[in-house]
Amino acid sequence: MNKHQTAQRHLDMLATSFGDDITKLLRDDDIIEIMINPDGKLWADSLTRGKYFVGMTFGSDQTSNIIKLAAVHRNIVADYNHPDVACELPESGARFQGWLPPVVDRPAFTIRKKAICVFTLDDYLAAGSLSVEHAQILRDAIKNKKNILIAGSTASGKTTFANALLNELKDSNERIVVLEDLPELQITADDCVKLRTSNTISMRDLVKGSLRMRPDRIIVGEVRDGAALELLKAWNTGHPGGICTIHSNSSKSTLSRLEDLVQEAVTVVPKRLMKEAIDYIVYMQRHGNGKYKIESVD
Repeated sequence: MNKHQTAQRHLDMLATSFGDDITKLLRDDDIIEIMINPDGKLWADSLTRGKYFVGMTFGSDQTSNIIKLAAVHRNIVADYNHPDVACELPESGARFQGWLPPVVDRPAFTIRKKAICVFTLDDYLAAGSLSVEHAQILRDAIKNKKNILIAGSTASGKTTFANALLNELKDSNERIVVLEDLPELQITADDCVKLRTSNTISMRDLVKGSLRMRPDRIIVGEVRDGAALELLKAWNTGHPGGICTIHSNSSKSTLSRLEDLVQEAVTVVPKRLMKEAIDYIVYMQRHGNGKYKIESVD
């Protein structure tokens, strides 16, 4: 059996292990996230319904099998000594995060599906998720190459909204460098270079390296460690017009959260650099009905 046949065999086995219920959710455009908890319960997160229990329960063996097959397809070891499986699913490009014992009592995983379409700022306006005033502020900010930090909790829609902002650059002739852990940002500008982290290349490495790529704008999928310092330096030294997402519990706590990340790289936080590098903070929330809302633009 050659390499291609082996890969196809693993792909077929993974599809079979999902079963009809998960496969159906993967094919449903309204579903954005699929989760199996250690108790085996299958949950789904929907654009229209929010999060809900599907009504199915999976055994530990089946859940474990899914995690191990996802790992095998990406040449990742998954066992007691390597219980963390983070990868993309084949074909769909969905983000997969699985856990095996001893990290959890029983196997669990989450699948975040890749966006099938890009929502525009006009779509957010039509849905009542973005005010006319905020839309104009953000359009002007992008046009004038201001740096924008999109903040919010997990599943608050940060990446989706980042794609809406990037859509404003679709006719740009600027050179745009996009840095990500997993390919979630979508941009159609002609002059675009996408770089991804790996087991040996960190986000901090990418930010440093991107400066040698002659970027007009540096876009970061998410900053979550000491790379925050390098990003602030890059944005403040001739590469304005950036967009980045960050986890935060509130608009007010966003800068504190950024300070914490910077302190992973240096002891003393350069607050002047933070003030000069960040022009706007967009704070997002997702309500119980599944509706996203841009709460503030400061």
